Amino acid sequence: MKDCTVFVGLDYHQSSVQVCVMNSQGEVLLNRACRNDWPCIAQAVLRCGCPARVAIESCTGAADLAEELIDHAGWHVDLAHPGYVQRMKGSPDKSDFTDAHMLADLERVGYLPRVWLAPEEVRELRRLIRYRQQLVNDRRNIKLRISALLRDQRVRNAPGRPWTQAWLSWIRETRALSEQSTWIVGRMLGRMDAVLQDIVAVEERLTHVTRNDSVVETLQTFAGIGPVTAWTLRAEIGRFDRFRNGKQLARFCGLSPRNASSGTRQADAGLIKAGNRQLRAILMQTAHRLIRWEPRWIDFAGELTRRGKPKCVVVAATANRWVRWLYHQMQPQRLAA
Repeated sequence: MKDCTVFVGLDYHQSSVQVCVMNSQGEVLLNRACRNDWPCIAQAVLRCGCPARVAIESCTGAADLAEELIDHAGWHVDLAHPGYVQRMKGSPDKSDFTDAHMLADLERVGYLPRVWLAPEEVRELRRLIRYRQQLVNDRRNIKLRISALLRDQRVRNAPGRPWTQAWLSWIRETRALSEQSTWIVGRMLGRMDAVLQDIVAVEERLTHVTRNDSVVETLQTFAGIGPVTAWTLRAEIGRFDRFRNGKQLARFCGLSPRNASSGTRQADAGLIKAGNRQLRAILMQTAHRLIRWEPRWIDFAGELTRRGKPKCVVVAATANRWVRWLYHQMQPQRLAA
C-alpha cells in the first residue's frame, strides 16, 4: 500500500462497482470495475494509497455498501445526491468511467453534494413504511377499477356511501351488473380483502418494531399525529437534529416555495419539486387536520384565508409552518428537559 492520500469515487451497480482513485493533484491513479463486495474494492483502492474520503452515488444498495466500507474498512464514506451530481456534470454523455471520475473529483475539491446515510434501523423502517404505502396504493387502484366498472355498466342505484359495509354487501349481491362484470368485481373484492389483511399485518409489524422508539412515542404526543404519521416521519426524516434549522427541514420535506426571481422580479413558483412524495402527502394531511381542530392553526389558516389565499396555499403554508415548529420541539435538549 502506498502512503499517499487519495480520493475515491464509486459508481454503484448490482454486480460491479466502477472504482476511480484520484490523488490530491487530480491525477487518476485507477479507474476500473471491481466486483461488488467491500474487500475487492478495498484491495483495489489500497494499492494506490490511503483514502481520505470516499464518494458513492445514492441509489438502491449503495447505503449497504457504504456502511460495510465504514464498518469493515474504516473509511469515511459520503453518499452523493444523484440529481445534483448529474447537473454538476454538465455533459450529455454518461458512462461508468466518467461517473466514477466525477464523484472522485467532487470529493477531492470538496464540492460533493452529500446526503444523509441513514442507519440500518431507519432503512429497515423505511422498507416497512414504503411497503405499507404500496399496499394502500393497491387498495386505492382496486377501488378505482371497481368504480370505473360501475360507470361503464351505468349503475346509478347504489345504496348509501361507497365502500361502507352496506354498500359492499349490495355490490356482492346486486344483479345490476352483467355476468362477466359480476365475476370481475368478485375477483377484485377478493383481492382487496387480501390487501386489507396485509395492511393490518404490516401495521402490526410497525407497531412491534417501534414499540421502544422514543422518537415515535414523542411524535404521537403532538396534536394531529397518529401512528402512521409518526412512523412516516421517523422513517423518512430519521433524526431531526441533522438539519441546521426548521427552514431546512421544511425544504427537505418539499414544503418550501420555489424561488423564481430574476433581477428586480421577485416571485415564487409553487412548492419545490423535491423531497419524498409520501412524506409531503402525510404532512399535507396533517395540516388539514390541524386547521380543522387546533385553535392555533385555525387562526393561522383563517388569517391567510382573509388575505385571499386559496385553500391549497393555506394548507401548504400551514404544513410548512408546523414542520418548522416541530423541528424545535424534537431537538434533543428540549426532549431531555
